[in-house]
Amino acid sequence: MKRIIHIIALLVLTNSVFGQIQTYKRGLSSFDRGQYELAIKDLTKVVNIDESEKANLYHKIAEAYRLSNRWVEAVPYYQKAFEAKLTNPEAHFHYAFALKAAGNYDLALKELQQFIDSKSTIKAYNEKAYREVNTLKTIDDIKKKQSVVEFKNLSQLNTKGSEFAPMVLGDELIFTASRKNKIYANGLPYVGLYKVKIDKTIGEMGKVEKFSDAIFDEERNEGTPTFSPDGKTMIYSRGNTGKRKDLSPDMDLYISRYVDGSGWTEPRYVSASDSASWDGSPAFSRDGKTIYFSSNRPGGFGGLDIYRVNMDASGRFGNPVNLGKEINTAGDEMFPYVSEDGKLYFASDGHPGLGKLDLFLAVRAGGKITVENMGIPYNSNMDDFGLVMSKRGDVFFSSNRAGGSGDDDIYYYEAPKKPDLADNDDPSKNPLLSPKTGNPDSTSKALEIKTVNYYLVGTITTKNTSNGFVPLDSARVRVVDTDNNNEVITELTTGKDGKFGPIKLKADGNYLVMSKKTNFLTNREEFSMNGREIPQSLLKKPVTDTTFYTSLNLEPVFVGKTFRVDNIYYDLDKWDIRPDAAIELDKLVQTLSDNPQIKIELGSHTDSRATEIYNLRLSQKRAESAINYIVSKGIARERLSAKGYGESELIIKNAKTEEEHQTNRRTEFKVLEIE
Repeated sequence: MKRIIHIIALLVLTNSVFGQIQTYKRGLSSFDRGQYELAIKDLTKVVNIDESEKANLYHKIAEAYRLSNRWVEAVPYYQKAFEAKLTNPEAHFHYAFALKAAGNYDLALKELQQFIDSKSTIKAYNEKAYREVNTLKTIDDIKKKQSVVEFKNLSQLNTKGSEFAPMVLGDELIFTASRKNKIYANGLPYVGLYKVKIDKTIGEMGKVEKFSDAIFDEERNEGTPTFSPDGKTMIYSRGNTGKRKDLSPDMDLYISRYVDGSGWTEPRYVSASDSASWDGSPAFSRDGKTIYFSSNRPGGFGGLDIYRVNMDASGRFGNPVNLGKEINTAGDEMFPYVSEDGKLYFASDGHPGLGKLDLFLAVRAGGKITVENMGIPYNSNMDDFGLVMSKRGDVFFSSNRAGGSGDDDIYYYEAPKKPDLADNDDPSKNPLLSPKTGNPDSTSKALEIKTVNYYLVGTITTKNTSNGFVPLDSARVRVVDTDNNNEVITELTTGKDGKFGPIKLKADGNYLVMSKKTNFLTNREEFSMNGREIPQSLLKKPVTDTTFYTSLNLEPVFVGKTFRVDNIYYDLDKWDIRPDAAIELDKLVQTLSDNPQIKIELGSHTDSRATEIYNLRLSQKRAESAINYIVSKGIARERLSAKGYGESELIIKNAKTEEEHQTNRRTEFKVLEIE
C-alpha cells in the first residue's frame, strides 16, 4: 500500500513539474510576442523550476512589468533576478529607473554607477545613464520647488484601468481610457475616447459615455484629442489594429469636424502625419492655426520630439518643424499643451525630473527659451503628463503616482470661484496716488513701454528623390496682409538656400505667404501673430528683435502627374458630396484657383468588393458629382474632366483588411494640360 501511495505521489509531482514547465514556456512565448500581460500571468505562476532558469524567470517578469510601464512592480523581480546570479549589465540600467520610479533615488544612483562601470557597448544607454546620474545629483534642488495647490484624484471617473489625457470642451471633460471590450495583441485593452459632463463643481459629474460613434472603433487605439478654439475641429491619435507582427501601438494623427445636426464626421488622415513614424498627443495653439504634436520621425534629437505645423483656414497643413534643442532632448518629449496665455507645457523624461515623465513649462525670456520643471505636487516619482486647463482656471493632468485608483489616473485642481466685482472696481477710475500724501498724483510717471520688432524668415522647399526636403531657389514669394484687404507687404525671389526674409510684422497681424515657380504648383500658408506677442513683463531691454520661422513646400507639376486628394468619403452606394468631403474639395478648388494654368482629370477609384460594372458606374457618378461641386465654386468646367476607374487600378491587389480596401478607395487628380 505504501508503495502505491509513493507511486501516486511521484506521478502527481511529475505532472506538476511538467505543468510548470509548460506554463513557463507559454509565458516566455507570450513575452517574445510582446504580450506582456499574458506573460506576467503565466510566469508569476511558476514556482518549481530548475535553479539554472530562476534568474531568467525573474528577469523576464521584471522586464514584462517594465515594458508595460509598471516600473515599481518590476523592482522586486529585478532584485530576485540578481539574487539568482543574473549577469546582465543592461538589467542594472533598467533596474535603476525602476528604483527611481519607486522613489529610491540613492539606490538608483548606485545602480547607474555600477552600469557605467560595466562599460556597456550600448551607446544610447551609456549616454542616458550619464544624464540620469547628473539628474539624480540634483533631485534635492528639484524637490525644493513646491506649489501650494492641492491636486485631488478624480475618483468618480478613475478605474483600475487607465484614464488619461483629459481635455475640456465646453461643459464636458473628454478623456482617453482603457475601457474597450477588445484586447490589444499585447494583452491590454484598447483605449478609446470618452466624455462626461462637468457641473459647476468638478466633483459633480454626469454619466460617462463614448465620445462619438463616428470616432469609436473597438479594434483600434484612439485618444489624446485636441480641439480648435471654436470646438468644431478635433485632431487626435489613432493606432493600428494590433494584428500585425509589430505589436507596438503605432499612432498617426487624424482629423474630424463637427457638423451641426449630424455630429462628428468620419475621421481622415492628417497629411502632416508620417505613417512610417509614431505621431501623437496633438495640441492646438490658442488661435487654432498651429498644431503641436510628438513624433519619432527621422531628423529629431532623440526619441519622441515635439513638432509644430501650421494649418490654414481650408484645413491644409504645412511642413512640420521641430521645436529645437531647447525643448527636445535625447529622451522623449510629448503631450504638449498651449494655455490661454500662450504658455507651452509638456511632459519629458529627458529634462531633469523626479520621475520617468515630469511636467515642464517652456518660458521665453530675453529672446531665449528655458525649460522649468514644475516641481511638487505637479510631479512625483512616477509618470506625470497631459496637463490642461479650463477657461475658469481648473487644472487637470494624468499620473500613475502612488495612491491612485489603478494605472493612469486623472487628477484635478478646482479653481476658486471668482467673486462678483464691486461697484467702481475699474482700475482706470482710480488715479495713481502719491506715496507721500496719499492724494492723486498727476506727476507720477507711466510705466516704461518697451519695443519688440517681429520678423518672419522662411524657406521654400521641394521633395527630392529620397522623399526628403531640399531648398528651392528662384521661387517667387509674396506676403500679403489679410487684415488690410490683402495688401502686398513684399514680393521677392529665393536664392540657392531657398530662404526669404526677414519681413517686418505687426504685433497683431495676420498674413498669407504664397510661393510659385514655373513647373511647380503654387502653394500658400497662413501665418498669424495671434498668441505670439511677448508680454511687456518679460522684456528686459528697451528694444528686442524676435524672428519667427516658417516653410512652404512646392510640388513639381508636369503633364500626366497624379496628386491624391486626401480622404474624400461617400455614403454607401451614394455619390452625394458630404460635408467632410466638401472640406477636402475646397482645398482642391483653392489649388485650381492658385494654378489657373493647369487642366485636370478628376479620377475616382473604388475597392474590389462589388462587381466591376457596378464599381465603374459608381466611380463615374462620384467623379462627376465632385466636378459639379468644383464648378459651383467658380472653376471653369472646361478645365475639368471626370473619370471613374472603378477597380481597374487597385494599389493593393487581393486586398483583405479594411485598411487595404480604404487605400484602394481614393480620389486623385491628374494634370492633363499646362498652358
